[in-house]
Amino acid sequence: MIDQQFVEELIKRGIVPKLAGEKILREAMLSGGSAEEILYEKKIVDEADVVKIKSELLKAPYRKVDVNKVDEKLFGLISREMVLTYRVIPIEKTPNMLVVGMFHPNDIKAQDAIKFVAKQQGVSLGVYLVTLSDIGALLARYSPYKKEIEAAILEMGEIKSESSAIDLEESGKGEEAPIIKIVASTLRQAVEIGASDIHIEPQRRSLRIRFRLDGALHEAISLPPTLIQPITSRVKVLSRLKLDETRVPQDGRFRTNFLGREIDYRVATFPTPAGEKIAIRVLDPKTGLRGLDQLGIGSYNARIFEEALARPYGMILISGPTGSGKSTTLYAVLSRLNKDSVNIVTLEDPVEYFMEGINQSQVRPEIGYTFASGLRQILRQDPDVIMVGEIRDEETSGLAVNAALTGHVMLSTIHTNNSLGVIPRLIDLGVQPFLLSSALNLMVAQRLVLRLCPDCRISEKADKETEKLIEENFALLPEDARKEISFSKPYTIFKKGDNIECKTCKGKGTVGRIALYEIFRMTRELGDIISKGFTESALWDEAHRQGIVTLRQDGLMKVLEGKIGIEEVLKETAQ
Repeated sequence: MIDQQFVEELIKRGIVPKLAGEKILREAMLSGGSAEEILYEKKIVDEADVVKIKSELLKAPYRKVDVNKVDEKLFGLISREMVLTYRVIPIEKTPNMLVVGMFHPNDIKAQDAIKFVAKQQGVSLGVYLVTLSDIGALLARYSPYKKEIEAAILEMGEIKSESSAIDLEESGKGEEAPIIKIVASTLRQAVEIGASDIHIEPQRRSLRIRFRLDGALHEAISLPPTLIQPITSRVKVLSRLKLDETRVPQDGRFRTNFLGREIDYRVATFPTPAGEKIAIRVLDPKTGLRGLDQLGIGSYNARIFEEALARPYGMILISGPTGSGKSTTLYAVLSRLNKDSVNIVTLEDPVEYFMEGINQSQVRPEIGYTFASGLRQILRQDPDVIMVGEIRDEETSGLAVNAALTGHVMLSTIHTNNSLGVIPRLIDLGVQPFLLSSALNLMVAQRLVLRLCPDCRISEKADKETEKLIEENFALLPEDARKEISFSKPYTIFKKGDNIECKTCKGKGTVGRIALYEIFRMTRELGDIISKGFTESALWDEAHRQGIVTLRQDGLMKVLEGKIGIEEVLKETAQ
């Protein structure tokens, strides 16, 4: 009942649209789940915006938890299983009281379980309301991954000593139970640390498992080679792939639930002499789906972006190398345009994140369903906004331009080195130059760089060479962008800290990544340059005339803001 009251209150206060709120309530009723958790999962509301309303309704005090300050000794009082089952975490223990945080403080079963724990300790119980984010963050400090894997391997050894008969088809028996634990722990660890990919790699003498974190691969654990086949089989069973087919690559996907949010895993197998290598893309909506304001777009570029999104038709193309966050930006744009009055249709390869209210389709080239053929069908679906995963051939580029010219907003990605490179690339793909001025709205280039840890970064005075680099680049900034800069000599820059005890970054010196942006607008002047036959220098002259902020300039502004290091900017951008 409180779940319904909560959503109705959000609708009443204008935080959630009425239609969206009613739809969520119906979905929760049909699935037997929590409407609040569905709201968070679909990114309809932000926890920080609604937790106070929930506190008022439940008459339970809210507390923001610093998970790094929770004593690890408390983990022995409230097990990981209790955290996952009852959405409860320990916060602190005084001589007279056990203080806990609960996501559902009105849950009678959860209250009884925690009261029993407190009674065993001979203390009273104090309860605060906490968010799912805090629960998830504290879970990452429970049960180290390697210990869980080692325990599962030991368990498997005990089973083998008891019986030589192994039946992998009989659920929960024999050797399967430890294998299930190893795979489940690996998937959970990837989600908890924010890994984008899991690599399960058969070697001659071991099975290596690596996680891709902030763009770089890190080895998590090395397992005995005897586990290659059973772990591979377990992942293939989850992904509904053919167990007896090991000669050719296979693709699949599956879904799990973690703390109330659905996590999708995209699986690809690849045959090697030592066994099948498996790459698993972790599609966590919490990390992969963001709003435009969370991507790192500066206020100057954000205004240009918003102006383009307000136009009723035209192309917005995102460029950059593989792994530069283009898809994340596209999904952020889709989220921004997603309204009940707008028909959005996408064509993706593959569909990474499922978004409520958007009609998403996955291309299948093996049966002739390509970007080009799919785009023809989309135009018959009465779309307002079309998103095509990538423009990579002449047919797709022609259809995309035609869609933009016939009153549709067209979003897509394209591989170029910078925003100016979009124009020659489209012409190279067969688009007539005179069409570009009418079809194109915005060309966006981006790169991803490591974000410095705010708690252990080290500040230092910029040397003369760096100071000269900053001044040369800032001298070319447009006047409006320069007004937003409040830096002066002597310039202070930052670099990665070396505090191995830092709990925020776990000693890495960086926490996640942030995007650098370069936005080039289609203007009347640019259209004239293109139609007359352009040169690269003519494009740059127009870019500076209209006030472009280059990737390097955007990076240097973020350097002085203390968000990134100068080395990252020099590595990822060209002068």
